[in-house]
Parts: sequence; structure tokens; C-alpha cells
Amino acid sequence: MPKISLDIPSELLEDLKKHVGDDKKFISLADAVRTACRKILDQLDTIDEFHGRR
Repeated sequence: MPKISLDIPSELLEDLKKHVGDDKKFISLADAVRTACRKILDQLDTIDEFHGRR
């Protein structure tokens, strides 16, 4: 799997970390970021379909 690096505001990172760990929503920061990317791509696909793009 390819790796990427990104800059993220501290406030966003701290908020994201609240949802990562044992008994939380995501097992890792990478898992949270992948999930967010998938979700936005699904939303963009829905918008494109609505506008007849694909």
C-alpha cells in the first residue's frame, strides 16, 4: 500500500486522536484518515451521479 504524508492543523489532529484507540471508533490515525477519504469519495460520487457526471 502506498504511503503519503500530510500536514494537518494541531487542533484537527487532537480532535481526531480522541476517536482513536482501544474501545474507540478507529484503531489508528491511518484507519481514521482512510475512512474519512472513503466517505468523502462516496459523497463526491453521489454528487457526480446527481449531476449526470461519471
